[in-house]
Amino acid sequence: MNREQTEGRREKVATLESRGVSVYPDTFRVNYEIHEAATLEDGTSSVSVAGRIMSIRNFKKLIFITIEDIEGRLQLLLKRDEVGEELFNRFTECIDIGDFIGVEGAMYTTRTLEKTLRIQNYTFLGKALRSLPEKWHGLSNIETRYRQRYLDLMMTKETQNRMLARSKMVRVLRRFFEEHGFLEVETPILQHTSSGALATPFKTYHHSLDTELNLRIAPETYLKRLIVGGFTKVFEIAKCFRNEGVSPQHLQEFSMVEGYAAFWNYKDTMKLMREMVLYILDQTFGATSVLVSGQSIDFAKEWEVISFRDLILQRTGIDIDLFPDLENLYEETKRRKIVLDHPDILSLGRGNFIDLLYKKTCRSHIVDPTFLIQHPIELSPLARSNDQDPNLTDRFQLVINGAEVINAYSELVDPIEQRKRLKAQAALKARGDGEAMEMDEDYLTAMEYGMPPISGWGFGIERLLMVLTDSDSIKDCVLFPLTKKV
Repeated sequence: MNREQTEGRREKVATLESRGVSVYPDTFRVNYEIHEAATLEDGTSSVSVAGRIMSIRNFKKLIFITIEDIEGRLQLLLKRDEVGEELFNRFTECIDIGDFIGVEGAMYTTRTLEKTLRIQNYTFLGKALRSLPEKWHGLSNIETRYRQRYLDLMMTKETQNRMLARSKMVRVLRRFFEEHGFLEVETPILQHTSSGALATPFKTYHHSLDTELNLRIAPETYLKRLIVGGFTKVFEIAKCFRNEGVSPQHLQEFSMVEGYAAFWNYKDTMKLMREMVLYILDQTFGATSVLVSGQSIDFAKEWEVISFRDLILQRTGIDIDLFPDLENLYEETKRRKIVLDHPDILSLGRGNFIDLLYKKTCRSHIVDPTFLIQHPIELSPLARSNDQDPNLTDRFQLVINGAEVINAYSELVDPIEQRKRLKAQAALKARGDGEAMEMDEDYLTAMEYGMPPISGWGFGIERLLMVLTDSDSIKDCVLFPLTKKV
């Protein structure tokens, strides 16, 4: 921060106040948003807009000003002979880039074909005491962009567009599911057990109840309780928390969209998810093709469907079906010189080991939208086992450009089998697998009251946005990503 600049701006505040100008007024009435005003026909009068000043070009008797907000920009023209000496001099002496201004006037188009509002009157709306980063260079420091996202939003058009796309995408998602008969619901964030996914939870403490609680890792088991209670189609946009490692594809706090449909199986959900992605692309971006890592992906084409076993076999030569024992499978990966980085690899269950193998050797090679199916049952403790092969589950993941975007399956609704699997998960947790699930007696009790056939799905909004906007990091897809305290 330039101290001289800041002091100079404070002096301008004092000058404005001494002239009876309210430096921080409580309101200003606009009749157009900035992006709306920029589309008005020439001659439109009584136009009232407001925004932050992002550039000033002073030509002595006239000044061109640009104001902006998150959705648009507009050029203004301030002329001495049209607004009078007092307002003109006040602007030149006291107003800076970064300040807020409200203006009234009429629209015209300059000789350079730029829509411009000729100011008839203006109102000062707020002083910025700090200078903005230089407009032409923007914010090059990545940490600053994350820690001071408000500056990033001011200075970086790409960030503005991505965050606007995120808001629009959430509206589109809600509309899509509502049009397909799903009801939006809310379920608890504070939970006694960490269930619904394989992940390490954040822990907290409830003083009044004198009990430890977890921040939810997924809304799954509560949404399925609602199916027990009589709902047939539900979805939730849920804040979730997973205490896992930092990577370009993972957030510890993220927004998940999860939903369930009674009487469906995973193939019904597969069809719905394809339709949803195409709907999002059309309604949010106006196209069904996006550029990802320099390659155009046409989502309107057929999506490949491949089994977990076949994918790993293609990439590594290992047939996981031939290695039902974790130790033998691990030895086979070492024999093939496949390095799997993990501090205590044999503490993993076979399912998590296979998942690690897939992530290290296969996932990054998937570019086009691909449905990955038939996951090992150990990897899917809440999924229904396949009727033909009970060692597999009726599950799919949508993978695009090396990112797992959607996870879905036919749900396990047999409470006896569910208890057996949760016991196995609890045993893994006791052995040190921090991502294994806990025993959840309350959920098992709900299941024992009877559940219909169910299929469910879940995906992170940030992960999907990251893929569709070809972002380098998932942190670019959340307004305020968690950063290390300085």
